[in-house]
Amino acid sequence: MNLDLTVRGRLTLVYGGMFVLAGLVLFGAIYLLVGRDQVTAGSMQRATEAVIGPDGQPAVNMIIKDTRADTMHALLTQGMIALVVVSVATIALGWLVAGRLLQPLHEITATARRIAESPADRGLHERISMTGPDDEVKQLADTFDVMLARLDQSFDGQRRFIANASHELRTPLTLNRTLLEVALTPETASPEVRQLGSTLLAINDRHSRLIDGLLLLARSEREVTERSYVDLADIVDHVAVSDTVKVVAEPFEAAVLGDPVLLERLVQNLVENGVRHNVPVNGWVRVTTLTRPDGWVELRVANSGPVIPRYEVPGLFEPFHRYRSERLVSPGAGLGLSIVRAVARAHGGEVRADAREEGGLDVAVLLPRAP
Repeated sequence: MNLDLTVRGRLTLVYGGMFVLAGLVLFGAIYLLVGRDQVTAGSMQRATEAVIGPDGQPAVNMIIKDTRADTMHALLTQGMIALVVVSVATIALGWLVAGRLLQPLHEITATARRIAESPADRGLHERISMTGPDDEVKQLADTFDVMLARLDQSFDGQRRFIANASHELRTPLTLNRTLLEVALTPETASPEVRQLGSTLLAINDRHSRLIDGLLLLARSEREVTERSYVDLADIVDHVAVSDTVKVVAEPFEAAVLGDPVLLERLVQNLVENGVRHNVPVNGWVRVTTLTRPDGWVELRVANSGPVIPRYEVPGLFEPFHRYRSERLVSPGAGLGLSIVRAVARAHGGEVRADAREEGGLDVAVLLPRAP
């Protein structure tokens, strides 16, 4: 049978085993020494026999023999009982001492687990900050803190780069759009120029949406610190509309605390994604909100559409991932569901998506209910 012992269990086993082994060696040494003393007592017996004579010999022999047997028996039984009792106490003490010594490692493990379970990179600001003597465990904790600090700086630098690059790119795109609109005035532009300008304007708009998506993604990946009371039902009433697909909204009260702009973009992205990736005839999108008894608010958006294999669903939440669509012809930037996931995680929630057997997706967003 394979027994997987913890470090604490192995340390206790080593401590207890070493003590029992040392106790057995000590007990054996005492037993041998007492036995040698009994040999000396036998020599004294023979000397006594020579003094007392034949008439006293049987009584002396019996007394010495009984005394020797009682002594060895008492030593064997009581010594083993004492060894067992002290061994059990030592093993229990070893268990407590091992737990005390391993407590700093438990702190490191707990911190690492909290960071691993936190959304994206939002747990990287946490530190162990262990105090105490500068031993091997504290050095491990300090090294772990240094690693977290460097990772935190790396992620912050990445977000700042995306935000700064997106801001810098918006200015030339705005200028390009203005120049194209001026060049496409009907009085001076030929049909060929107007057609080329329209194509360039469409490309410019697509790049603008991409940059706006990157800015929003960089913003939504930060934890929301300023929160307001928001009812998702009000947002659904406002954004759940479409001119091309039938949208059925069933908004019930779903109050949360969060950023109203980000939450509105979350709902809007889900609705637009359901409308865009739909069937050409008799398509539909259903949007519902409700407050669950377990303390969570649920936003669910389901739609008709093409059949999607279940193994493709997780990849839909990755940036720039599009299912069966080319990047140059797709109207979207490939960031819609990525932004949905980032916004949900920034509010302490999560997103789940399932592929419907009839086609389309069923996306559920869970957010903590407002107190």
